[in-house]
Amino acid sequence: MPEVGQEAPDFEGIDQHGRTIRLRDFRGRKVALYFYPKDDTPGCTKQACSLRDGYARLQEAGIVVLGVSADDANSHRRFAEKYGLPFPLIADPEAKICQAYGVWGERTLYGRKFMGIRRTTFLIDEDGRIRQVIRRPKVEQHADEVLKGFGLS
Repeated sequence: MPEVGQEAPDFEGIDQHGRTIRLRDFRGRKVALYFYPKDDTPGCTKQACSLRDGYARLQEAGIVVLGVSADDANSHRRFAEKYGLPFPLIADPEAKICQAYGVWGERTLYGRKFMGIRRTTFLIDEDGRIRQVIRRPKVEQHADEVLKGFGLS
């Protein structure tokens, strides 16, 4: 997993609108890159809706929000439309971006082990360096966590 102070790994992926999203295209801006396990599940929905509800404040602070999960672009489109999510959700079905950020690994749910995404958010500064890693974010207060992580709350 990349650490604070390191350069954030660049990536390229497709969002829910079929657009190509590259991290390098956001150089010069603050980025909240959040990894979440699955579209339209209770915790992931609460997290996405927290970011949606705080989106105006995040934009005012100059923060770009990018979500990533292993779901495909069609799943992301349905999720974004259902909840009115205004930010890109990047499809990573082969978990390449997740692996580059060290968030893909063995998880346990209800006693069952499987490979999946560990909910994690990387706050990336204008120079493309990781400013903070939020492990296990508070899904219902995530927008506030992001602002605080950038020293803007």
